[in-house]
Amino acid sequence: MPATDALSRSVTDALHRRRSVRAFTDRPVDPALLGDIFAAAQRAPSGGNLQPWQAIVLTGEPWQAVKDAVAERVAMGRAGYEPEYDIYPKGLTDPWESRRFGVGEGLYAALGIPRDDKPGRLGQFLHNYRGFGAPVMLFLHCSRIMGPPQWSDMGMWLQSVMLLLVEAGLASCPQECWAMYGATVRRTLALGDDQILFTGLAIGYADEDAAVNQWPVPRVGLEDVIDWQGFGE
Repeated sequence: MPATDALSRSVTDALHRRRSVRAFTDRPVDPALLGDIFAAAQRAPSGGNLQPWQAIVLTGEPWQAVKDAVAERVAMGRAGYEPEYDIYPKGLTDPWESRRFGVGEGLYAALGIPRDDKPGRLGQFLHNYRGFGAPVMLFLHCSRIMGPPQWSDMGMWLQSVMLLLVEAGLASCPQECWAMYGATVRRTLALGDDQILFTGLAIGYADEDAAVNQWPVPRVGLEDVIDWQGFGE
């Protein structure tokens, strides 16, 4: 399915259109439109109505400052890592490891980058830390006192934002990879140590012609995730 290229008129349509876009145009995004989207996303549910999500939305020089700061850490190799949390569980097993491996291989295949082209794969990976050319970056964070239930609340808010972006003809890419350099991002944004960075969200208009935005991303069938009980034969 092509990346978002038109307004969506239903939640179902927005769900089908939404994808993690990895190539954006440089077309600027109207901040008033973003304000409307974030205001609507405030209807997302949260346990006890805590609304634990906090976000910083960047464009222009502030966004460039984050990219520059993280680029310095990336150049240090593993010594530059400052992870906020384990993005994937240690000792990840199947079926989850196969899904993770498969989506990566599908992405590189769409770009024509073979497995033995390590420089090509590294170059594509580094696009993560440029937000894939998105003109806007949202960094989602919360207080460190929050636990797993509040992190799930942040996910519901984030999904609400992503669907509303699709409805408005925009595109996005959630990027937990920024948490690999969470301390650098927080320092650059003047966030205190009492905050933890959850994820970035690249926002902009999709480059509809980019191959990386066109390959089919698989989803498992209902038989793999739903256990029906009490519904008869």
